[in-house]
Amino acid sequence: MTQKRILMVEDDPSEIALCKAYLAKEPYDFSSVDRGAKAIEALNDNCPDAIILDLKLPDMNGFDILKHIAEQEQPCEVVVVTGNGSMNVAVEAMQLGARDFMMKPYNKERLITTLKNTFENQALKRIVRTYQEEIDRHEYCGFIGSSLAMQRVYTIIDSAADSKATVFITGESGTGKEVCAEAIHKKSNRAKGPFIAINCGAIPKDLIESELFGHVKGAFTGALKDRDGSVRSAHGGTLFLDEICEMDMALQPKLLRFLQTGSFNKVGSDKLEHVDVRIVCATNKDPLKQVANGNFREDLYYRLHVLPMILPPLTTRDGDVIEIANHFLKTYAREESKEFERFSNEVEAVFSAYNWPGNIRQLQNVVRNIVVLNKGEIVTPNMLPAPLDDLIDENLHVATPRAQVTIQQIPAHDHITPLPPTTAPASSALPISVEEIRPMADVEREHIENAIKLCEGNIPQASHYLGISAATIYRKKSAWKE
Repeated sequence: MTQKRILMVEDDPSEIALCKAYLAKEPYDFSSVDRGAKAIEALNDNCPDAIILDLKLPDMNGFDILKHIAEQEQPCEVVVVTGNGSMNVAVEAMQLGARDFMMKPYNKERLITTLKNTFENQALKRIVRTYQEEIDRHEYCGFIGSSLAMQRVYTIIDSAADSKATVFITGESGTGKEVCAEAIHKKSNRAKGPFIAINCGAIPKDLIESELFGHVKGAFTGALKDRDGSVRSAHGGTLFLDEICEMDMALQPKLLRFLQTGSFNKVGSDKLEHVDVRIVCATNKDPLKQVANGNFREDLYYRLHVLPMILPPLTTRDGDVIEIANHFLKTYAREESKEFERFSNEVEAVFSAYNWPGNIRQLQNVVRNIVVLNKGEIVTPNMLPAPLDDLIDENLHVATPRAQVTIQQIPAHDHITPLPPTTAPASSALPISVEEIRPMADVEREHIENAIKLCEGNIPQASHYLGISAATIYRKKSAWKE
């Protein structure tokens, strides 16, 4: 285990000798300097894990060192040493970022305990930072959402970013495939290079080759001058080929050759050119079905499908829909100079219950529609555009989605009491023998169906009592039908 490095900044040789003696048998790498300038130089060269800092130095005030550490965001902890009667000074030092302080004279136990607490706090902050940055991320390179499904996506992007291997992104329309491609680029060692996106389905098949590889003057009618294609423009960076399964079959062999060799010819030219490009591609179709149907070359599929990524639909991202909607609400309210601050509970219930076939793109359009056409601080059910307005009954109670079950007017449910917090169904007794033990999946299904029945088909209300999201219930009901 690497020893923690401690730097003592002190101009009194006897204090340095005493501290060194106290720490002689401790697992620390101890060193010292007697000037503030030397301390800053040491910080810049090889920042220690902790500093024992005397505030009164011959060449500068110890506060200057604290400010330097804060400004440079250097990852070291500071323990301030002060003389008797200078408590206010110690408090001021801690406000500037010092972790702890010791009054002179201090004993061995006080020094060792202070350093131990300092390093434990440092380790705890590192754990919290890791959790926030890698485990509980609510925002990530353009993505919004903290669901488990998206945490897995973030982790895969982190792992795949620096590789040169081709990434193949699949997912429904509107799930954020281009955002994912840009995130891979931003996290990679090519982040300073260009990110070039080309939609293979939006360019006519007689122009796609020129768009991709470029052309020379006179190569075809209208080619009035030489033109670089997207491949050349992406040199040193990332080329994103969206809707790759829409690429014309005649061009696919040329793309395969480029992927294998890194070289290409412009349209109308015999000159072989070489580029360094990372390829990321995406489709909202099942690529293997496209291969089976003869619309996509099998060898190209396997050349591209090196690092597969699947973006989850919005309905499987429990809780993310509200986070994303709030993000759009704040963004568009600011753009449109509106006062909207939040959604009502009824609107949040509708958002959670709806199946969002257009995913994030549809949610984005819905929120923009609300902001542009309405005024107020709170988004209320009467502001919802179609088809979400169908999820609200005439009394402005949340109804179940028409796509899932038949809409019905929901009466008041004052007579309903919360369901018992047990995995056993309300109508069944606990098993008294091994033979009576039932599969957990069956127990869960019966419990959920019983809750829906008690709530007279109101799935958002049932989800409230069960303590799970409405989207989870819809997903489970869909799985039960399969």
